[in-house]
Amino acid sequence: MTPSTGRRWSIGPLRRFTRNLLLPVNAAGSPLLLKYTRHPAEAREEIRGHRQVSANYRVPTLHAHLRVPGGHLVVYERLPAGRDRGLLLDLLNTEQPTPDLTRYLDDLTSHYRHVILSTARLADPTDIIRKLYWDRAAPGGRLDHYYADTDPLLTVGTDHLPLSQLAGYTLHINGDELHLDWTATLTDLKRHFHSNEPVWAAITQGDPTDVNLAHPLAWLDLDTGGLNSIAGEFANYLWYTTALGGWLVPTYNPAAFADHPATLTRLPANTPELHKARIDIGNRVITVSYTLRLSQPRRLAAATYWHRLVQPVAAELWPDTNLADILRPYVAMRILAVYNLDDLAPADRLVLIIRLAEVMSGDFSAESFFLAPEPACPAS
Repeated sequence: MTPSTGRRWSIGPLRRFTRNLLLPVNAAGSPLLLKYTRHPAEAREEIRGHRQVSANYRVPTLHAHLRVPGGHLVVYERLPAGRDRGLLLDLLNTEQPTPDLTRYLDDLTSHYRHVILSTARLADPTDIIRKLYWDRAAPGGRLDHYYADTDPLLTVGTDHLPLSQLAGYTLHINGDELHLDWTATLTDLKRHFHSNEPVWAAITQGDPTDVNLAHPLAWLDLDTGGLNSIAGEFANYLWYTTALGGWLVPTYNPAAFADHPATLTRLPANTPELHKARIDIGNRVITVSYTLRLSQPRRLAAATYWHRLVQPVAAELWPDTNLADILRPYVAMRILAVYNLDDLAPADRLVLIIRLAEVMSGDFSAESFFLAPEPACPAS
């Protein structure tokens, strides 16, 4: 249980999220959060990020940072939180959107719109935070680490197709015909993020997920805070809201939600459903029928973000450019460079490959990709 802020001295419980340890503490009545990392460079990034964004965003007060045996400790003000409360995540873990969620999303997008447009500039890629995109596409980065020496399999039942052979197949996905060249996709992503072409960037937290956004509104986890690609910011929020946060992260890291168990209760409402999948090796055809499932609160969170933030910012910064072309490489990186496809269950891997094929298609529409219509009720 989370310690009461009314007690003058208390400690625990210890929580692990990704590679860090988080420990809530009450010291002389002051609620603190101790964040421990074994990697000094990550601690330095956290401290730098806090300094970069604190003038534009509400962030917890940074009380101290110090070296400790085996790592580094960062001491923050602990914002009010408890079981299933304190994060945007908790506003999304309801059956229907609440007025609190609507107000929160309006405040979130209004604040982002003001800060992004007031700090936006064309920046050299070497001047922006590179951790989530450029570094992962660089030689030796996650794309290489995950896929350079492996050939993931597309598995349907007892049929297995190496992704390197996918270019020779036609994909029939929910009635649409698509193609995906796995090797060319990896090459194109590396080439894109190796380019020195300037990108529109602004001051943001950089990793806007439902666990990094507090309620009441504040920004947490600041190691990517600073000058970030705006398109990367958009892709990150939208993919996390519609795929990672409600489906993949609770599926593969359920322990991270010990204090927010409603996330696991809502997992079925956010998990895609495969209706039919078949690999016809003789005719080189893959047929898949599937439904994206997304809870009503998450649909609202994605739609509000798109209409109140992405569209008005894009109208200012990319007025004559197809937004799909701007977002495509960032969304593809979110699909490929968060989880290693080889580590996922075959059905989840299949859905991600389908979604990647949709992104890489020349007909890709980011709006319809993220704001997929609610599935129709089956006929009685």
